[in-house]
Amino acid sequence: MATPTGPLHLAAAIDGVGQYAAPYYIELARLAEGGTLDFVTLDDTLGPPGDGQGRLDALAVLARVAPATERIGLVPTVTTTYTEPFHVSSAVATLDWVSRGRAGWTVEVSATEAEARLVGRRPAAPAAELWAEAGEVADVSARLWDSWEDDAEIRDTATGRFVDRDKLHYVDYEGAAFRVRGPAIVPRPPQGHPVVAVAAADPVTWDTAARHADVAYIRATDAGAAGRVRDELRRRAVAYGRDPGALTVLAALAVDLGDGEGAVEPAPHQGPSTAQGPPTSPDRLTARDGAPPLYRGGPVDLADLIAGWQDAGAVDGFHITPVVPRRDLERFVNGTVALLQHRGLFRTFYPGTTLREHLGRPRPANRYARAREAAL
Repeated sequence: MATPTGPLHLAAAIDGVGQYAAPYYIELARLAEGGTLDFVTLDDTLGPPGDGQGRLDALAVLARVAPATERIGLVPTVTTTYTEPFHVSSAVATLDWVSRGRAGWTVEVSATEAEARLVGRRPAAPAAELWAEAGEVADVSARLWDSWEDDAEIRDTATGRFVDRDKLHYVDYEGAAFRVRGPAIVPRPPQGHPVVAVAAADPVTWDTAARHADVAYIRATDAGAAGRVRDELRRRAVAYGRDPGALTVLAALAVDLGDGEGAVEPAPHQGPSTAQGPPTSPDRLTARDGAPPLYRGGPVDLADLIAGWQDAGAVDGFHITPVVPRRDLERFVNGTVALLQHRGLFRTFYPGTTLREHLGRPRPANRYARAREAAL
């Protein structure tokens, strides 16, 4: 298993069943931002919710959250199966602009017949085919984001020229599922490429994550299993010609902090064993089919688990989904995160203003500008 390669990264979901008002999502995003979490996520699907409740469009909701927050990253789920890549790239680029460089998106597919019937375009396809198509959407989106060079806009009122046409580029993409000419209708996003995330739950999704993702969420109930998945993802990334360190791997956990441990007096960090409260036991993590493992316990034990996995080099951080959103996110931020900060294991301020800066990722060069400069 690899040794730790960088700082700890933390993110949280701000989903809410039956929540239709912006203040709910703003409140949770601000709470996460107060703990300097890298980003928040909001789930979405094209299918009918299994809970019988309606659901808002995640990307639109986070566009509303953007002006009410300052630094935290905003990562909605975007399904690719029945959505044209041109529209995906435009919508995510717009979120990056309105958030001033804090956008990402979690790639998802629509795999059920119920979703296919709702949309009415075609029958559901096998998972491997859907995820190959999702990879194409991620590829096309990146090319469309590059189709405007950073200084393509000239806004020359004297001549009436808005854009330098030499710095707009056709992407001329032809894949198995799409043919896209381009260029984009939205200027290149502030981050160059908004962050791409994939829930890497099985070998089919591992391949898409290794090839296209900046962030991968994995599922494991112990550090050893998590480390093996992380190593496999990075091995595949290398096979696709990528730097393995360009993929941030987060362990996904559902978190129930309802039990608690009572008030905790912070003590100087001497390793996980010095934390007050009972030691973390393996049975606090429960595997669940089709969902992230469930952690049930208190904030201190969760801090010990996070510190232990990070020290072992199993993962680069954690993405948590609060079981009871307001309660568990508050206890995570003010309990677990505060303790990790006190131990010096997690930052107390944001290192920059963009999501890429939070993750320690450089802004990608524009492929078309680079090719044009090389030709000159």
